[in-house]
Amino acid sequence: MRHIVKLLATAAVLGGLSLAPARAGSLDGAQKKEVEELIRSYLLEHPEILREMSAGLEAKERIAEETVRAKTLTENAAAIFKSGIDPVVGNPGGDVTIVEFMDYNCSWCKKGMKEIAAIVEADKNVRVVFKEFPIFGAGSEFAARAAIAASRQGKYWELHRALFAHDGPVTQEVTLQLAEELGLDLARLDTDMKDPAIAKSLGDNQALAVAMQINGTPAFIVDDKVFPGYVPKDALLSAIAGVREKGGCKLC
Repeated sequence: MRHIVKLLATAAVLGGLSLAPARAGSLDGAQKKEVEELIRSYLLEHPEILREMSAGLEAKERIAEETVRAKTLTENAAAIFKSGIDPVVGNPGGDVTIVEFMDYNCSWCKKGMKEIAAIVEADKNVRVVFKEFPIFGAGSEFAARAAIAASRQGKYWELHRALFAHDGPVTQEVTLQLAEELGLDLARLDTDMKDPAIAKSLGDNQALAVAMQINGTPAFIVDDKVFPGYVPKDALLSAIAGVREKGGCKLC
């Protein structure tokens, strides 16, 4: 708003139009048209102002998002890091936790899967929590429920990796085929997938994502920091190291 006011004043001065005696709402048609023409002319001559306004707006939005996320993380730390139903891989007692919101039909999640697997293999003191966040349709939702149910047979990590290794869309048929190949009891899997607790966990993950303004997958949380989008392994390792250097987890 300050940009607009400044622009109006500048344009008015340059154009010889006095707006001081009247409020903007009291301008007559001719005055409004003159102001609009002055602003248009000024912007055409100084297009860098639009860039400055856009950058300023983006900075404000980014700060607002970070504030909301920090508040949500603090208020929902237990649900985010220790829900009790979200699958965990790596070291269950690790000193730093990575949380990932993911979808099995997300190509960037598939790329991120390799990064997470490498971190789990390289750092034996990292705990990884997977927030199943199916946003790409029915196949994704079925796979998410199946993956959580597979954890009750001790096969979450195996099915998780197999689903991401699959070449092509992850559908209900693909999920069941991979589960069978991994030796899962399909009858038990079907029963467990119908557990209301699993449906609730997906709903809870959705609500947390909305509250933290996570609009896509993947998204990562390392202690009190949220990283929307794909994050390379080195950046995640740097974030982990940063938590340790500061004395350990604040929230995780």
